Amino acid sequence: MGKNHTSNINLRVELDENRIPEKLQWTAEDGGVSEEEAKALLLSVWDSEKKETLRIDLWTKEMTVDEMKIFFHQTLLGMSDTFYRATQDEKMTATMKDFCEYFAEKLEIKK
Repeated sequence: MGKNHTSNINLRVELDENRIPEKLQWTAEDGGVSEEEAKALLLSVWDSEKKETLRIDLWTKEMTVDEMKIFFHQTLLGMSDTFYRATQDEKMTATMKDFCEYFAEKLEIKK
C-alpha cells in the first residue's frame, strides 16, 4: 500500500502593536504558492462535533473598501460554485448566483 501524501497550507500574519494585521502571506507548496502576499483572507472550518463553522476573517490596513467589495463578490461567486460541486443542487445554485448579480449591481461593481 502506498504512503499517504501530506499537503500543508501555511498562513503568516504580521500584526502591529494593536494586533491589527499589517501583512498576510500564504504558502501552498503543492499549488506552487510560496510566501505570496495577500491583503485579505477568509477561512472557514467545519466542526462536525459541534455542527458549527469556525472562522478567521482577516484583512490588512491597506485593503480598500472597493477591494473588499470585489473580494466579497468573487468569494460569494466561488461559494456558489463550490455549493454546486458539493450538492448538485442546480436550483439553489442559480438562486445564489442571482444574489451575486444583485450584490454586484447594488455595490456598482463592474464585471
